[in-house]
Amino acid sequence: MINGVFLDAGTLGPDLDLSPLHDLPINWKLHDFTTPEQTLERSRNAQVVITNKVILDNDTLSRLSELKLICIAATGMNNVDLKTAEARGIEVKNVVGYAGSSVAQLVFNVLLELTTHASQYNQRVSTGQWSTSRSFCLFDFPMMELTGKTMGLVGYGNLAKSVEHLARAFGMHVLIAEQKNATHIRSGRTPFDQVIKESDAISIHCPLTEATRDLFSMTELQQMKPSAILINTARGGIVNEGDLITALNNGEIAGAAVDVITTEPPPKDYPLIINKPDNLIITPHIAWATLEARTRLLHQLVSNITDTLL
Repeated sequence: MINGVFLDAGTLGPDLDLSPLHDLPINWKLHDFTTPEQTLERSRNAQVVITNKVILDNDTLSRLSELKLICIAATGMNNVDLKTAEARGIEVKNVVGYAGSSVAQLVFNVLLELTTHASQYNQRVSTGQWSTSRSFCLFDFPMMELTGKTMGLVGYGNLAKSVEHLARAFGMHVLIAEQKNATHIRSGRTPFDQVIKESDAISIHCPLTEATRDLFSMTELQQMKPSAILINTARGGIVNEGDLITALNNGEIAGAAVDVITTEPPPKDYPLIINKPDNLIITPHIAWATLEARTRLLHQLVSNITDTLL
């Protein structure tokens, strides 16, 4: 019998049906969450380990003599020491392409909120401002149509392509950014600085690497249109959070939305949250998390295990 452990099954949500895992001929131990101190002991006798965010570093992997497969319940693989895994003959499989519709939906949810201010108008109605208005409608917040505007995409994988599909449905022009400081511009791409300057909305979908850390700092934010909106559903750290607050407060850009921040979950005194301007929307890393997307993720996990071990 194959032994398997899911170190942080709780990160997939309490409403997800995990029966496809239990249908496999594997002796599972499922833990909602696992601390660094618990990781080695819980993984010790397993041939397959599933992790979403639990770190499997060199020291841990070097002590797991029976481990044959690591399944990452996410696309990013930065929580696993891939070099050590390869050296020890441990397969590492991630999941890809499962969250395109979910992420694109949130991108346009926040983009529409920042361009139509529906929740703020709803608040005006709830607090009586509409009832006391001399006009039949309110003009408290400026509204902007997306048709004819330009969407800039930074990163162009499955998620960005799903956003592109919705952007074109709204009648937006789409620019796909080449990597910053690239000397060669690929076909269909636009120089990074040009995308920054010409876009009315920018949606970030690149991984966090040393090359993309602080990819958007004050220099880039000041190059954007004062009417532009920046959306990050990729990784915290790609946008410099201190610079973002300053840019929003100074009117360098019109608004921003971030679904990811540098520290997750944040402490209660997290600067981006306690200093949050009104034109910043922060959501708690939920872009990927529709039930449909998480169900697709689970079925990919099952396929990765079946294809490798069974």
